[in-house]
Amino acid sequence: VLSLCCEACKKVIFHVPSELEADTLVGRVDLKECLQSAEFISSSDGNFKILEDGSVYTTSAVSLSAEKKTFTILLKDIQEQVQEKIHVSLVEDEKKKSRHARDTVLKRTKRRWGPIPSVMIENSLGPFPLQIQQVQSDTAQNYTIYYSASGPGIDQDPKGLFYIERETGNIFATRAVDREQYPSFQIICFATTPDGYSPEVPLVHTIRIEDDNDNAPYFTQDVFEFSVPENSKPGVVVGKVTAEDRDEPYTLHTTLKYRIVSQNPPVTPAFSLHGDTGVIAVLLPQLDRELVSSYTLLVEVRDMAGQPFGLCTTGTAVIKIEDTNDNAPSFKQLQVMNVEILRVSVVDLDEPGSPGSAAVYEIIRGNDDRSFEITTDKNTNEGVLCVVKGLDYESAKQRILVIAVNNEAPYMLAPHSQQLSQSTSSVTVHVQDLDEGPVFKPCQLRLDVKECEEIGTSIGRYLAEDPETGNSEGISYRIPPGQCNWISIDERTGEVRTIKVLDRDVGEMRRGQCNITVLAVDRNGKTGTGTIQVFIQPGNKNYPRITKTDYIMCRDRKPICLTAQDGDESPYSTPFVYRITDRSLASLWKITRHNDNSVYLSPKGDTPFGTYSIPISVIDNGGKVGENQVTVNLCDCVTPSECNGKTRLLSGGNVTLGVWAILAMILGSLLLLLILITICGCCGSGVMHRHVTDDCANHNLIISNTEAPGEEVMDHNIIPLQNTSDQGGYGIKTGDQQTFEMVKGRGHTLESVKGGGHQTLGSVKEGGGQAMMDTCRYSYSEWHNFTHPRLGEKVHLCRQDEEQKHSEDYLLSYNYEGKGSLAGSVGCCSDQHEEEALDFLDQLEPKFRTLAETCVKR
Repeated sequence: VLSLCCEACKKVIFHVPSELEADTLVGRVDLKECLQSAEFISSSDGNFKILEDGSVYTTSAVSLSAEKKTFTILLKDIQEQVQEKIHVSLVEDEKKKSRHARDTVLKRTKRRWGPIPSVMIENSLGPFPLQIQQVQSDTAQNYTIYYSASGPGIDQDPKGLFYIERETGNIFATRAVDREQYPSFQIICFATTPDGYSPEVPLVHTIRIEDDNDNAPYFTQDVFEFSVPENSKPGVVVGKVTAEDRDEPYTLHTTLKYRIVSQNPPVTPAFSLHGDTGVIAVLLPQLDRELVSSYTLLVEVRDMAGQPFGLCTTGTAVIKIEDTNDNAPSFKQLQVMNVEILRVSVVDLDEPGSPGSAAVYEIIRGNDDRSFEITTDKNTNEGVLCVVKGLDYESAKQRILVIAVNNEAPYMLAPHSQQLSQSTSSVTVHVQDLDEGPVFKPCQLRLDVKECEEIGTSIGRYLAEDPETGNSEGISYRIPPGQCNWISIDERTGEVRTIKVLDRDVGEMRRGQCNITVLAVDRNGKTGTGTIQVFIQPGNKNYPRITKTDYIMCRDRKPICLTAQDGDESPYSTPFVYRITDRSLASLWKITRHNDNSVYLSPKGDTPFGTYSIPISVIDNGGKVGENQVTVNLCDCVTPSECNGKTRLLSGGNVTLGVWAILAMILGSLLLLLILITICGCCGSGVMHRHVTDDCANHNLIISNTEAPGEEVMDHNIIPLQNTSDQGGYGIKTGDQQTFEMVKGRGHTLESVKGGGHQTLGSVKEGGGQAMMDTCRYSYSEWHNFTHPRLGEKVHLCRQDEEQKHSEDYLLSYNYEGKGSLAGSVGCCSDQHEEEALDFLDQLEPKFRTLAETCVKR
């Protein structure tokens, strides 16, 4: 609940002209003097509005007719629950120039109340206070004007930065300003007279802080890291370094230039740096990772477009050289460390050290695989037998070598001596058994997997043997990580199973194969490796589908070519088999083979026009069935463009008529009904009585001014008829036939007439009363039977009359005037209307009974 103050805390009087326009500043009120924190400010008079700074404006044109106008400003503090009032009085001042007028003559002077925006240099050195602008109102020539201002920098943060002299309007700055913190200030300047009147609208004045280059640019990252493949061509972009500057954009203070200061290692410069964009590109034509794996660049950015007096900052860019396969593999130089297993010596009587005594050894048998080698020790003349290749205990447990010896000099046969055979020696080498790792057989196994097999499908086994035992006992299997995870291998049995659905259309499986390394570990921890090659065989996973399913067929009934596609490969794709699955549509349409994946669709016989939705199944060579729905618009057209949007759907033998067809049927029915009503109204020969019911005679008025035929239509064939009843009328006599027609608006009934054998509609109530009808409508056959013989009589009379008298009366031309008249026909073919039979008024709706009672005399 707000506490109310009965008395106003302040009263303000404004001297204003007698006529105030809308949005005119009346004056300003110090609201804080009454309530420091006013959350709600309102005016008791809707013609005035009060702003937060206390400015009072008119919302519409105000006229001070009583020379004084008062209203109240209401201030509310909702939190503190306090309410204050300020009474404002507007007094008409006819002599405005009495306000300290300096001159009684108005002069046209240059208006200075709206000066251009002020500019203050950022980080200005003063001296302070520093004048930056002067605001002056031209009304100061006539009145004493006091200037004031409010806004940021004056009474808002940063407070006290600016002030305005009361008498002169000079604006001063008291200290330096940082543009990056306060780029501009918008203050509101006021010009008022000593009594509070404001002859000028408050001025919004902008003070812009002009930028000073007091911020050095800085890189957005401490270290920029890039990579580039080795052997990249010059000009290839490596990356981009970026820097920012907090100074004013789009000036020299923020126009940056980049350059490379140094490169490590200090070899030939390998990269270039674009000065404006900071893009680093390859400069050296040959980047060799094997020589230098990475480069470190020290880059500099400088503002003022790179001028020497600009501010600068340095940053670091590290460029890693990525490896490419530019080196072919090669074997290292083999350093065979011969393992000495035996020394053999010989006896030679020739002079030691001579070629005749120097021994030369060779292995002549048992060294087919070149696993052994024998050389001569020059110092001792011994033969040194060494193993130069690894020996396999499982293939040969011992090796028997035959060694022969010769001299360096050829052997000379002495006289009287016998020929000597070459000296040989046999050496048996026993191979010791060592524990070796298991061996896969074969070392590379190919496994074929059908596409889209279920997860966990067994696709084979891959076993390794222990060379010592010749079996697979005690060997475990595993697949090292980091390979394509298509399969898994059982740790004990070596059985290989799939762990995902292998699809040749997904990711890494598109290539259709993968090589997987498998490890075999024996009980002693010895390992052996083998390779499994998994090949994905194409499967029947896709359904065939018809590529295009919407067609338009014109009256030429040119066959449509249907083409299907299947994402599978042979033998699960073509040839396709097409079938129409709906029997009713299969009797109207036929399919003719074109090639393995296409057929022709054409109608059978006289298929009616319309839009057909034909279900067609397509079976691929693997037996998969794809269901398709083909829509064919069989249209009565010459070109397909004539039938766009004008279709009627025929699916499964059901027919849906289009809008035009339905409209044509309705119009035809209405035209036929109009013709029948016209014939029956003009040429009917049966007596028609009025029988009005609540359903059929609503809102109808009777005709009370029935007249007999005029003289111009009198004819010897048209004679008055005498009626025994009260019903009046006239008839047409032609031979022995008589017809009567009673017309009274809507709801006609046709009464049977004796004579001539004519058929009539309706039934006659016993006692000569009115014809009773259950409905207001007759079938077409009843109307036809009633009107056909009478129309024949009229035509017969016209043919027999040479003077065309009957035709002039019966064949009349009428213009269509819209909705038919409720009065009916007034021609000579009409019967005399009833004049007294008004009993049907008792059967009208209640709202007509009052009218009926007024019209009928009881």
